Amino acid sequence: MKQKMKNFYFLLFLEMLILLSGCSLYNNNDKSANTIRIGVALYTQDDTFISSIIQNLEKIAHQTENEDLKINITIMDGKFNQTKQMEQIDQLIRRGCNFLCVNIVDRTAASVLIDKAKEADIPVIFFNRQPVSEDIERWEKAYYVGSKAEEGGKLQGQIVLDAWLNNKNIYDKNNDNIIQYVMLEGEPSHQDTLLRTEYSVKTLTDNDIVVEKLASDNANWSKSQAVNKTSEWIKQFNNSIEVAFANNDDMALGAIDAFIDAGLDVPLIVGVDAIDDAIKSIKNGKLYGTVKNDAYGVADTMLNLILSLYNDEKIDLKLKDGHYLWLPYEIITIKNA
Repeated sequence: MKQKMKNFYFLLFLEMLILLSGCSLYNNNDKSANTIRIGVALYTQDDTFISSIIQNLEKIAHQTENEDLKINITIMDGKFNQTKQMEQIDQLIRRGCNFLCVNIVDRTAASVLIDKAKEADIPVIFFNRQPVSEDIERWEKAYYVGSKAEEGGKLQGQIVLDAWLNNKNIYDKNNDNIIQYVMLEGEPSHQDTLLRTEYSVKTLTDNDIVVEKLASDNANWSKSQAVNKTSEWIKQFNNSIEVAFANNDDMALGAIDAFIDAGLDVPLIVGVDAIDDAIKSIKNGKLYGTVKNDAYGVADTMLNLILSLYNDEKIDLKLKDGHYLWLPYEIITIKNA
């Protein structure tokens, strides 16, 4: 009987060890294991650009590991649902992840998420979806890594401006000296949607270019939605669309497909992100240009910030206002694709 009880307690002890392995119940301040545990919460894994950031993060983390340091990354997909993502944040905290990287579903929910991280004393790094400044400033260990959305819009406008000034005879189909354009927008509440949309057109008007908006609508970063929206506009405006702005490359590529499906020449179309398929499309002469949103740079910057915080080092990065790490955009056309 005593032997059976010993065996029982021994098995129970083994089960407890298994539960305590990995992230489970890990002490966030205990560095004896030399393992950095990063919890990544995404608004969706179906977004091409977001997927590229995560692939780069995993790649760089693997390259950074050595015999003295291990990096574990746990990725969770919010599937466009903020409630679901909050539950996932709770799970990551319970698992003992000592850093959170969050591509938040709804940026207006950032304050609640930051309070959760603060209570658990886990630094939180937002990326791609920027919370409002009042929320970021709630806690000294809340950060944002990304690019300024208005700069992306300005560079999109610059691409169109240069093309129009240099080759107006090609793009001004009706010779009225006015750019007739359509705008494919991302999610309505996303800061990139609002600012890229505004500043892409403002760059043209600030340079005395007369524009006429034929149509605009939200395609929510989705290629398939962009195909549908653009197909509707083609039926409505036929071949009078001279320029198509898209807040990201997936939507720009969707617009291209719609024009090809309709048997029309592809007009001047610009996107943002510089995903692989967009670069291929530029080389193939379909997509006129895009603005590089540095997926590798976002991943690399996040990991460097994490390493600095983990090692209690001075953050040797260009940290602005104590919370922001800004990455530059870059124009990509056939000249440098």
